[in-house]
Amino acid sequence: MIMAIALLIIVVASVVFHVVNPWWLTPLASNWQEMDHTLTITLVITGVFFVAINLFVVYTLVRFRHREGSRAAHEPENKKLERWLIGGTTVGIIALLAPGLVVYANYVREPRDSLVLEVVGQQWQWRYRFPGADGKLGASDARFYSASNPFGLDPADPAGQDDIMVAGDEVHLPLGKPVLVLVRSHDVLHDFYVPPFRARMNTVPGQVSRFWFTPTVVGRYEALCAQLCGVGHPNMRGFVVVEDPAQFQAWQMALPTFARTQVKALPPPSGEAAAGGAGARVEQGRVLSESKGCVACHTIDGTARVGPTWKGLYGKTENMRDGSTALVDENYLRSFIRDPQARGVKGFPPVMPKIDLTEEELAALVAYIQSLGSPPAQAATEPKVQR
Repeated sequence: MIMAIALLIIVVASVVFHVVNPWWLTPLASNWQEMDHTLTITLVITGVFFVAINLFVVYTLVRFRHREGSRAAHEPENKKLERWLIGGTTVGIIALLAPGLVVYANYVREPRDSLVLEVVGQQWQWRYRFPGADGKLGASDARFYSASNPFGLDPADPAGQDDIMVAGDEVHLPLGKPVLVLVRSHDVLHDFYVPPFRARMNTVPGQVSRFWFTPTVVGRYEALCAQLCGVGHPNMRGFVVVEDPAQFQAWQMALPTFARTQVKALPPPSGEAAAGGAGARVEQGRVLSESKGCVACHTIDGTARVGPTWKGLYGKTENMRDGSTALVDENYLRSFIRDPQARGVKGFPPVMPKIDLTEEELAALVAYIQSLGSPPAQAATEPKVQR
């Protein structure tokens, strides 16, 4: 009897909770109301079965409870009951699967006038690409991937020369325009997910997946990785900005094409060679930090992530896991980047992978970290407090 009462309380409490709880779906910012419908259908069907099965258990516990002198009837088979159970289960499964299959078929069948957006996932960041004036995306292959070509585009493919590149984590889209999203991965399994759009898709290495949606509400929405992809997974975030088509066109016009990103800058005039060369090296280091995924674990604003922040790192004395201390100078940075597992910084997990860098790239990355300041330099720039 106690079990029957407990089950009855669980059923009633569950139904009341789902009716009055505040955690309903977030407002839609795209056309995929059908996603909400399929979730509602799933909730209703599973809820009905949950209530029915548990109430049946309550009934059996009460109806067939143990009594003195009573004896249970042995009934090894009931074909009529089996047919009802098989039929009811079949109808329930069809009701669960059919709407989802229909919605998914529409989800991957984009309209003909869709804007094409490629999303590339890499531990732990997102990159974006649009086709150029020819309306075609250039071919890509892993063997072409490099710091200067993080999308792995084929330099010999003329269709890719005018492709529009977005190296940062923010992409803009026009309001009311269908968008075909092509997703792929450079390394491991990721999942590009924008919750208010109800739009998501796994990014599988070696595979190009697709889905589409139409943005319907202006705003700035967070894009997440919805598959555990490593220690930096929680930081693998980006943003999708939905705006007026005219604003989108203006934003897109300011982006570089693939051909422009491959053009090497001319050497500076002789009088400015030293200053210009140093500035170019720092900029090269900044680009490398993005293309190699360093920014997913190391910030430049002083906040902590998976690894130490680069703000004020140069010249700092770090406490190592083995109890020793080390001065962060050029030799320290070079040796740490070359072999990050040789020594570990106290308070941070030993998860940094070895990064394939040329000597020039290594020097540029060190120069960029050095440019972010050192503790004495930053302390000197802070305003003095009057006492």
